[in-house]
Amino acid sequence: MQEHIFEDRIYYRTNEFKPERLTLVFAHGAGGSSSAWLPYEKIFENKYNILSYDIRGHGKSKKYLNYEDYEIKKFAFDLHDLVNYLKIHKFILISNSFAGLVAFEYIKMWRSDVIGNVFTSPEVFLHEGLFAKIVRPMVSLLSRLFTILPFDPKPRGQVDYSKHIGSSDWDIKRNLADIRNTTPRVQFYAIQQSLNPKQEYCLEKIDVPTLVIHGELDSMVPMKNSIRLSKEIKNSEFVCVKNVDHNTVHNGVKFMSAAIESFIEKNKNVLK
Repeated sequence: MQEHIFEDRIYYRTNEFKPERLTLVFAHGAGGSSSAWLPYEKIFENKYNILSYDIRGHGKSKKYLNYEDYEIKKFAFDLHDLVNYLKIHKFILISNSFAGLVAFEYIKMWRSDVIGNVFTSPEVFLHEGLFAKIVRPMVSLLSRLFTILPFDPKPRGQVDYSKHIGSSDWDIKRNLADIRNTTPRVQFYAIQQSLNPKQEYCLEKIDVPTLVIHGELDSMVPMKNSIRLSKEIKNSEFVCVKNVDHNTVHNGVKFMSAAIESFIEKNKNVLK
């Protein structure tokens, strides 16, 4: 895998692209970095074209000052700019947690680019219900408080998730590593976006093979949300990762990679 920076704003990694192979695009969740996908790159890089990247404000990608800079639509435009630059015209989009929202937004605008979806622990339907109404004002207040802190636009780096294998949803060491890397400002901006009451998914536009994966013990996003998501998307299947929480990417590598491979093989005749 080779490392690159696009327009001094988006960090990404690729292997050697071959025209006869399918392309997998990996997008990580809020607070994380593309280093979360390193084990999957090793598993898949000799069979597929691979693109992993740090979403804006995370990892080695550019950090932005204002809440408006973290609108979901702007994350989607970043990805579109990047795949256009790399001349990737068709790809399977594998999104984790917060990046599921980016995937929904991307598909709204550039449906023909995405030939298949894999959603892992997607932050879906979090803006609905009583819990969101209670938490949303608190998150908004914290977001405003963090704007008082000095802003350092320099990218910080990536978290070494090999040090956090088996960590729980609320593991202090891993969460602090994420926050130090991303900054509290960006972290809470992303959470605030997840709870945005104006969130629109346009699931009717998703008409390509789709796999939804969710951890059985997820304490951040109820598994029932992913089950509902799978039911509302045509040509979709749901897979539960037993004895794993929201950290499916870190804690379920063997199961997840096998599920992704099985999904691709099952749908290889239409993933073109």
